[in-house]
Amino acid sequence: MARVDVAGLILAGGLGSRMNGQDKGLVVLRGEPMVAHVARCLAPQVGRLIISANRHAPVYAQYGEVVADGAPELGEWQGPLVGIAAALSAVSVQGAATPQWLTVTPCDTPFVPADLAVRLIGAARAASAPMAYAVAQGQRHSACMALHTALLPELLAYLRGGDRKVGLWQARAGAVEANFDDAPPHAFMNVNTPEDLALAERYASQ
Repeated sequence: MARVDVAGLILAGGLGSRMNGQDKGLVVLRGEPMVAHVARCLAPQVGRLIISANRHAPVYAQYGEVVADGAPELGEWQGPLVGIAAALSAVSVQGAATPQWLTVTPCDTPFVPADLAVRLIGAARAASAPMAYAVAQGQRHSACMALHTALLPELLAYLRGGDRKVGLWQARAGAVEANFDDAPPHAFMNVNTPEDLALAERYASQ
């Protein structure tokens, strides 16, 4: 699949409650904001890179196209699915140029695989499914997913119904697993706490 058919999304709309309220995408890892590490991994895999954020938009704009995390009818700070819906809405305004797939990863997962998009989309297509999420060593990484852009109406209906759980929506949409057991142990590491950040610094220095 051509890169132009795939958009990438970095989710950066969280509250960072376990990082003392810091904007996690801008927390420094090895001298750079974490979003820079994620963007460096994801940008070569996609034709268009979007960052869903609800603060510090000018800073995030250095790394991708910023889309506000939230919608008037849904509100802000509503979890990753609202950010995904905002990104799908943004890519859908291009008509015939709309990418077929959106590959998603959080801003606090700085070591995502360089083949994330192709493997997620490959797993979905092999199963004739509209979505796939990463699984490694028996652990599900729901926020690392690829989904067909045609899922936007279904996602909006789910959100308008009041649900916000990622796994439940994935199950309802018919998502399948994409196996990443051969990825490095820290490939899907989430940096949620200062202790995680210290561990990530050690990984990054290797």
